[in-house]
Formats: sequence, structure tokens, C-alpha cells
Amino acid sequence: MSLSSFIQSMPKAELHLHLEGAVSAATFAELAALHSVPLPDGKPTSELYSYGNLLDFLKVYDLVCASIKTVDDFSRVTFEALERCAKAGARYVELFFSPHAHLAHGVAYSTMLEGILDGFRRAKERYGLVAKLIPAHAKPLGAEGGERFLDMVLAERPAEVIGIGFDYDERPNPPPMFAGIVERARAAGLNVTNHAGEDGPAEYVRDTIDILGLRRVDHGYHVVDDPALMERCREMGIVFTCCPSTTLTTTVWRDLAAPDHAIRRMMEAGLNVTIHTDDPPMFATTLDREYALIAENFALGPPALKRIALAGLSAAWLDDDIKQAWLADWSAEIDRLMETELSLPN
Repeated sequence: MSLSSFIQSMPKAELHLHLEGAVSAATFAELAALHSVPLPDGKPTSELYSYGNLLDFLKVYDLVCASIKTVDDFSRVTFEALERCAKAGARYVELFFSPHAHLAHGVAYSTMLEGILDGFRRAKERYGLVAKLIPAHAKPLGAEGGERFLDMVLAERPAEVIGIGFDYDERPNPPPMFAGIVERARAAGLNVTNHAGEDGPAEYVRDTIDILGLRRVDHGYHVVDDPALMERCREMGIVFTCCPSTTLTTTVWRDLAAPDHAIRRMMEAGLNVTIHTDDPPMFATTLDREYALIAENFALGPPALKRIALAGLSAAWLDDDIKQAWLADWSAEIDRLMETELSLPN
């Protein structure tokens, strides 16, 4: 067994995946044509997903959102996203999606949920994959928009909706803006996570922890700019859902092999780093490829990759009894995989 085969076979949790960012270029082109959404600058399908920074990426992302209209569309893109996860070794997925981006095009929230949950059902039937849903509030819509967003989520809340997130542009939308929404969501039994420190400063990571009271941070890379905060995060076991490939476009860290890359520094500092894909087709990656990238660039062997995979499962918003049973099963399964080839590096 090669290291790549080991990585693909190893059970993994995907905790940082955006539905709209998980639409393949071919599906995007088909749905855009079906719904008369103009493609960017007349680009061919092979060049649809090309951008040099976060803002350019978000423009394309919004066009993808505009192309997903019907229950069948949502079911299709959800199933296709989860199918790629399953083929990359994911057993459990927590999927973000952006309701505002579809509401803006006249799509009802109930339509989104119906299609996504049908995609969940199909993926479980085909691959045994378990998926949960995290509606996300776009920070530029502000606190008032966030209150309306939460009202909508709480009014129609199937069991698969296990939490909410906050994403899109960090600046100038600091975490304290959303403290009231977080408090309401948690009081209603929802988990909460926040995109912070991808483009925003270390202060946004600190405020996510101290003001919002969250223990899971999406991205979080600029935590490395504050050594004292890094040490606090290590002591508190703060979870960082990191996505190596997207850092090469959306952050100042453009070289995974560089000794100062944020994810490398976070790992070296002992932070609780987990690995995910963010928007995989849009950045030509898969979950197993993200693990392979850190293995190659950070010189990590199977034992380290096992620790990261189990850390991802430990950070999942699962019933504790189920989580503990899965942790034991996954650990034993990964050990068996490692034993199949003694020449695998340590």
C-alpha cells in the first residue's frame, strides 16, 4: 500500500466544506445554461474556476449560487459533493451552505432544505456516508440580517441542521457584531462556528474565542501573528478547521513548503489543527489530496495523519456516545491499514 492509498482509505471527517464551493465546473456550466446565468467573461468550462484573490473567488462563487435553483438542483449538487467526499475517504461530513445567496435569486429556504436533505439521503444510501447541515450567515449582511437569518433557521429546523456558521468577508465585520446571534443560537441548542483569521487579524480569532465563546474556528491562520494567543488556543484545545489549498489563493501564505506557512506553524505550536477542503472543485482538490499535501510538505507520516483524522472526528458535532464508538472503530481501522505495509514511513 502506498502512502496515497493509505490516505485515501483512512476514514476521515470533513468539517469545513461549502456546498456552493463544492459544485464542479461542469455542473456549474450545465446549471448556468439551464437557468440562463451568464458565465464569467465567456470563459470555457476548464477556466471557470480561476481567480487570484478572495474577492475574485467570491464573485465566481456567487454565480454558482445563482445557478442552483430547484429542489433537483440542490439534490444534485449535494449528492455530487458528498460522493466526492466518500471517494476521498470521508465517512462523516458537516456541510456549510449559504441561504442568502439563493434567497437573493428568489429561491425559498424550504426548497434549499428539501433538495439538500434529499442529497444527504442518496449519499447515505449509496456510500453509507453520514452528513449534517450548517446554514451560514454572510457577515456583510450585518447583525440585523443575521437576526433574520437565525429566525429563518429556527423556524424550519430538521434534525440534520446541527449548527450555524458565519462566513464571507471578515473585514469590516468583526466577531463582536454577531454576539447576540450566537447567544440566541446556542440557547436554542445550535452549535456555532466562525470563519476568522483567514484574511482578518489575530484579534478576530481572539474575539471569536473570548467574546463569542466559540471553541471551533474556521481557518484561523492569523493566530500565528500573536504568540500569546497561540499558546492560549493550545491550552484551551481550540479547534481550527484548516484548508491547505485555499490558503494559496485567499491568504498571504502562498507556499505550503515554506517554513513560515501558517498551518505548519500552527501544527508546530501544538494547536488542534484539523484538515478539510473548503471549496474543493474550485481549487482542484479533494479531501485525500489535502491530507497528501500536508504529508508531503510538512513531512508527516501515517501516525501523524491518524492523529489529525481522529482530531477531526473529535471536533465533530456528534452525539458523544456515537463519537466515542466511531473514534474507537476508526482508530482500529487506521491501525490495521498501517499494519498492511511495514515500509510506510513513520
